[in-house]
Amino acid sequence: MDVNKKTLKKSLTFFIPAVIIAGAVLYYVYILTPKNSVEMYQELRFADSFDEVQSLSVEGYEEYFSEEEFNYIQENRVNRVGQFTLFEYNSKSYVIMTSPGTERLEVLSVNELPEEIREFFLELPK
Repeated sequence: MDVNKKTLKKSLTFFIPAVIIAGAVLYYVYILTPKNSVEMYQELRFADSFDEVQSLSVEGYEEYFSEEEFNYIQENRVNRVGQFTLFEYNSKSYVIMTSPGTERLEVLSVNELPEEIREFFLELPK
C-alpha cells in the first residue's frame, strides 16, 4: 500500500505542474492573443507601453513597427477598423474585406488590386 501512495504522489508531482503549464499556454493563446482586427486595435490602443505590444510582432519583424507609429495609434481616434486578406497569384492579387470582430469571418467584398497597389503589397517585408 505504501508503494502505491509513493507512485501516486510522484505521478501527481508531475501531472499537476504539467496541467498548470498547459493551461497557462492555452490561456495565453486563446484569451490574450488578438484574433481579429478589432482585438488587435484594442490591444494597441489600450496598451500601457510600446514594450508591452512588442510581443505582438513576429520575431525578426519588430523593426517594421516603430514607437512613433504606436504613439500615433495611442493618441488619435480611429475612424474605422477594417480586416483584409490578400491573395497573391502570379499575375493578379485580390483583396478580400472580411467582417472585423466576428467569431467567424464573413466576406464583405472581393476586389482585384490595381497593378500599382499590387506592387506596393509585393514590396512589403517578407
